[in-house]
Amino acid sequence: MRSFALIDGNSFYCSCERVFDPSLKRRPVIVLSNNDGCAVARTAEAKALGIKMGAPYFKIRDLCRREGVVVFSSNYALYGDMSARMNTVYSQFAPDIEVYSIDESFLDMADVRPDRREELARDLRATVSRWTGVPTCVGIGPSKTLAKLANHIAKTNAELGGVCDLTDPAKREPWLHRVTLDEVWGIGPAGQAKLAALGCRTVADVRDLDPRPVRKAMTVVGERIIHELRGTPCLDLEAVAPTRKGCAVTRCFSGRVDDLDTMLEAVAAHATRLGEKLRHHDLATDHVSVFMHTSEHDEDGPQRSAAFTVDLPEASNDTTVLLKAARWGARRIWRGGFRYSKVGLVTTDLVDPARSQRALIGALDRERGDKLMAALDACNGRYGRGTLFPASVGLGRERARWATKFEMRSPRYTTRLDELPKIRAA
Repeated sequence: MRSFALIDGNSFYCSCERVFDPSLKRRPVIVLSNNDGCAVARTAEAKALGIKMGAPYFKIRDLCRREGVVVFSSNYALYGDMSARMNTVYSQFAPDIEVYSIDESFLDMADVRPDRREELARDLRATVSRWTGVPTCVGIGPSKTLAKLANHIAKTNAELGGVCDLTDPAKREPWLHRVTLDEVWGIGPAGQAKLAALGCRTVADVRDLDPRPVRKAMTVVGERIIHELRGTPCLDLEAVAPTRKGCAVTRCFSGRVDDLDTMLEAVAAHATRLGEKLRHHDLATDHVSVFMHTSEHDEDGPQRSAAFTVDLPEASNDTTVLLKAARWGARRIWRGGFRYSKVGLVTTDLVDPARSQRALIGALDRERGDKLMAALDACNGRYGRGTLFPASVGLGRERARWATKFEMRSPRYTTRLDELPKIRAA
């Protein structure tokens, strides 16, 4: 019988911060999004103060100061490394793992005896806590949807001790009647409205629907959810990540940009990052879409949003090619007199560069470009990202108005030698 476990880190970003600063235990902690915009992670203590997910920081700043909330900028280098360490632990407990997100992973438990699954899950939680310091919850079910639901139940019911097993139909029946349909994985607001119109209020109501009208209203996805809630697995583990179909690099500016030179620096930086991401996945693109817009929150200035797609002669992941195309596209849509808040690059329909068609006219010098990019990536891989970069990015990019703001970021304890934790003798 198929069985899946979903394990995730509790308030993961905040838990990573607590690992390296024990004084934060039991204190309210939040982590902010890029440019210190809004709360994207909150401890239970912060939630108890009424801080909502996505709350803009400027609206809760006074509350945080008054209540002693510890606030951090996002530290993605730390969180990504801690996630990798946790998945290394998971690999000791399961033969196949699907890394679903930075803080969530599905584990294959088909070979674990039913009477041992909960015991194994508790051992897994204890090992992750002991080896990484991050608290977790584990949900187990005969399908990925039920495992996800079990994880939610484990997280919101302290008496379960962080583990919930829904593989037994008799044991899961009461829970399905208690949990509302908005907790079902894969059902968004639009789907919830359609199911509510069909008389659904709980997960059990969704499970008991006739799949045929649901498929008509919500496509095959809705029908699949019903079967998964009945314990019939329709989704297998994706032990190998599927090939990416698109790639994007977008950032809000830390300040408003109203001059072309600064905008072109930001576009060059984004194109450099886009090239890195494409080469990392061994993919290429034959077009680059550039967009820029002002902020709807700037009520005292004119609003504008513009985009332009630049076609390349052939698919490429060469930073110099992408950079040239992106800057040309940015010049095409630039218009002065506006205070821009965001710029981004987007690509779709990515292809394998080795199998992509060559151009008859204007073909790129792939051999030269591949050697140059290999040298660039090797240097940045050894000495750190940004060691070598195109001059068009700007030499003062860390202080530029377009650079992402991380004013309250903690040290990158596990990935930077100069930021390692220090122990002082008493």
